[in-house]
Amino acid sequence: MKSLASLRHWARKSEHPAAAMLRGLRQRGRGFTLPAPRVVLLPYLWLFLALRGSVFFLRRVLVAEPLFKAYCTRFGKGVTTGIFVPWVHGSGELLVGDHVHVSGKLGIHFAASFVARPRLVIGDHTDLSHDVRFVVGREIRLGSHVQVAGGVTFRDSGGHPVDPGQRQAGAAPGLADVKPVVIHDNVWIGTGVLVMPGTEIGEGSIVSAHSVVSGVIHPYTVVAGNPARRIGMLTPPAGREHLVPARSAARTPAAGAAAPAAPAARYPSSVQPT
Repeated sequence: MKSLASLRHWARKSEHPAAAMLRGLRQRGRGFTLPAPRVVLLPYLWLFLALRGSVFFLRRVLVAEPLFKAYCTRFGKGVTTGIFVPWVHGSGELLVGDHVHVSGKLGIHFAASFVARPRLVIGDHTDLSHDVRFVVGREIRLGSHVQVAGGVTFRDSGGHPVDPGQRQAGAAPGLADVKPVVIHDNVWIGTGVLVMPGTEIGEGSIVSAHSVVSGVIHPYTVVAGNPARRIGMLTPPAGREHLVPARSAARTPAAGAAAPAAPAARYPSSVQPT
């Protein structure tokens, strides 16, 4: 290795004609390119796309989707995935509704320290983008038509105790630190969001990219930041106005995460308590 490093240093720095020739060859090699007539390039691209599409199709239908369904305790009709096999660590219940789509890599970690069978529920027509992660100590529930962007993490436990002594001793968090997460119907969660233990996000809400969410978010609310704060309110569809708190009441708390949930919104039909 030392001799190879010395040779590279000599070729780069030496004034010897052989070293100069090597540097010239390297420079010309870096600039070399083949002629690229479009009449040749387009069929070449089409062939590549056809081959790639065929390989990806086979990976999806013969590998990724069957293995994802094998991990499920129960799954509905029309469940699809991308080409990646989900990474599932530990043992728990994975309940997946109809027409759920997993677009990319998915990581699920079921903890073993709190309950015998942690539970992850994913409702109908929910879409999980690339690199979504779940850390499930007790229960995480996603409602129907939930849109989850890439890089989002859901946790119902911090993973370590708050007490420094217990943490140094390697103890697991107490049961009081494991708080279920509930995401209601038609929620849109942006890229890179961290959903903390005990979070409840109300129906129709939007969580902006890279936010850190905890506590309760009212239905049809837009939140952003770390910690996530309310930055706007959405107009609910007809028949759902009762879920939105009165405007005067909605302006009272400084953060959507600090306000109590409206009783009527707590468990809509697709997100039922066990």
